[in-house]
Amino acid sequence: MTNWHHKHIIDLSEFSKEDYKTVLDLANRFKALPQSGSRKLPALQGRFVATLFFEPSTRTRSSFELAAKRLSADVQTFSPSSSSLSKGETPLDTALTYVAMGADVLIVRHSSTGVPKQLAESLQKLGKNTSILNGGDGLHSHPSQALLDLFTLANFFKPQNPTIEILEGKTIVIVGDILHSRVARSNLWSLTGCGANVILCGPPSLLPKEFSHFVKDPPPGQKKDPIKKRGNVSISWSLKDALYQADAVIALRLQKERMNENLLSNLITYSREFGITHESLKACKQNIPVLHPGPVNRDIEISSELLNDRKVCLVDQQVANGIPIRMALLYLLIAGNQIE
Repeated sequence: MTNWHHKHIIDLSEFSKEDYKTVLDLANRFKALPQSGSRKLPALQGRFVATLFFEPSTRTRSSFELAAKRLSADVQTFSPSSSSLSKGETPLDTALTYVAMGADVLIVRHSSTGVPKQLAESLQKLGKNTSILNGGDGLHSHPSQALLDLFTLANFFKPQNPTIEILEGKTIVIVGDILHSRVARSNLWSLTGCGANVILCGPPSLLPKEFSHFVKDPPPGQKKDPIKKRGNVSISWSLKDALYQADAVIALRLQKERMNENLLSNLITYSREFGITHESLKACKQNIPVLHPGPVNRDIEISSELLNDRKVCLVDQQVANGIPIRMALLYLLIAGNQIE
C-alpha cells in the first residue's frame, strides 16, 4: 500500500522524494493506458470534484476537468461571472457550498497568494473532510504545473522508464519573469527535490539575487525540509552563460501587464537578450529540450520557429502530460490508500 499522507496539496515544499516517486509512477501508469476505445476508468466513480477558479485559466482547468472525468468522477465547474461573488459571497462561502453538495476535492485557483491554504485550514477547523488542491495562487505556488514539468523532463531523459532518479545532477535553466512566477517557485522545490541543479536566468529587475536562497529554508510554519539534500540554485543574468551548462530550459511567460512598473526598458531588448531561439540554443554544449507553461508570447519568450519545432520544444507534451499527472493527484487525494 502507498504511504501517501497529504490531505491537501498546497505547496511542493512539503513533498518528499517518495511523494514525487509516487506521483510520477502513478502518472506513468495512467499515461500507459490504451489510447483507443473508452478512456474512462471507474476509479473515482461516484466521487465529486469541483473546480473553483476565481482567476482565468484554459490549460489548468480543462486538464483537471478532463483528468477527473477520465477517472469517472462527477465534475462541477465554478464560474465567477455567474456566481454570488458580486453579492458579497466569500471564497470560503463558495467552498462550503460545494462541500455541502458532497465535494471530495476542490481545485482552487486564485489571484491572491494563500487563498487555497486558508480554505484548507478553515475546512479542517470546521471538521470538513474535503481536500483542497492548489490550482495556482498569486505569486506563491502552482504544484501541478511543476509536477507535469518534472514528468515531461523525466520522459525526455528516459522515455522507457521516467523516474525522478534521472533528474539527479541535471542542470535545468529557468529563464524569464522569475519575480512574478508561481511556476518558477514550484519548479524550484520539485527540481531541487529530485536532485537537479537550477540556474535562474533573467534581467536583474525580474530576478532578485535573493532567489538563490529560495530553497535553503522551509516556509514559515513548516518545521523542517522533508528532503535532506537538494540540488543547488544559482543565478545568471546572462542567457548565453546559463545555456552553456544546461540539460534543459524552461522559459516563462513575460507578464506584459507588469510593463507599467518599469521593470523592463522594452520587449525588443528583452527578446534579444533572453528570448529562446534556435540561434541562442547554439550556446548549449548539447541538444536540449525547451519547455514553457503557456500561454506563450510568441517571438518574445520563444521564437515562433522554435515553438513550432516539435523535436526541440516540448510544449505539446507538457499539455498532454498534464492529464495523467492531474489524474494521479486526484486519485491520491481521494483514494490514495487503495494503491498497491
